[in-house]
Amino acid sequence: MAASMDALWMLAVLLLLPLLFLTSSTFVFYFKKCFYVAYMMLLALIAIPICILKSGGRDIENMRVIRFLVRHVKYFLGVRYEISGWQHLQTEGPYVIISNHQSSLDVLGMMEILPDRCTMIAKKELIWAGTVGLICWLGGIVFINRKKTSDAKNVMDDAAKTIRLWVFPEGTRNQKGDLLPFKKGAFHLAVQAQVPIIPIVFSSYNNFYKQKEKEFNSGTIILKVLPKIETKGLTGEDVTSLSDQSYGCMRTAFLEISGLPPQSNGPSNH
Repeated sequence: MAASMDALWMLAVLLLLPLLFLTSSTFVFYFKKCFYVAYMMLLALIAIPICILKSGGRDIENMRVIRFLVRHVKYFLGVRYEISGWQHLQTEGPYVIISNHQSSLDVLGMMEILPDRCTMIAKKELIWAGTVGLICWLGGIVFINRKKTSDAKNVMDDAAKTIRLWVFPEGTRNQKGDLLPFKKGAFHLAVQAQVPIIPIVFSSYNNFYKQKEKEFNSGTIILKVLPKIETKGLTGEDVTSLSDQSYGCMRTAFLEISGLPPQSNGPSNH
């Protein structure tokens, strides 16, 4: 009797799921979010022993393993990418990549175009995110305490030893339909190391993903790699103008690829 009841419950759930997918955008939102987090943790669990066996521990080369394992996740979420400006990433030597930051989905886009020997800056709290935190550490990700300016500066100085680094200059997630003012750490780093900056812009997710409204549909994200910005010969006095230049070209590209009307220029930093 118990077995037949369990079978009936399973049948009811299997029949209910398609109905909820068709009728409840909120259900779809939470289902996809939960699936995304759980599946990424599972992939991290798979990647951890591979990275340890391959590299012996923390090594930027482990990002190759992470990139390979994560690239297919987009298909489960109904996300597609259109990429332009590939040629601007064919740059030899070290550089700093800067991009806008909208949600945790940015990771999927990063894995689409992440160059070899490139890691990223992430908030310190991420290291405690279970298997995901551990695989981030193994991948050489540089963790930073955003609340401590002095700590952040020391970490950024250490990051200069990394061949290539991906930074989100907005400093936090932003889905307001525009770019937030840029923090200057990435620009200080690029000037200090005398390496070029390569801006990468993600189009707005608002046409398929809205956190506040609890919507998560299928959609296409446009990734645009912009021409590199040289820093050779620049000094600390040029950081503000460098930040302004980067903000201006990225904001123009963001509005263009997101199909948004041009707006008056906002401030690039405080």
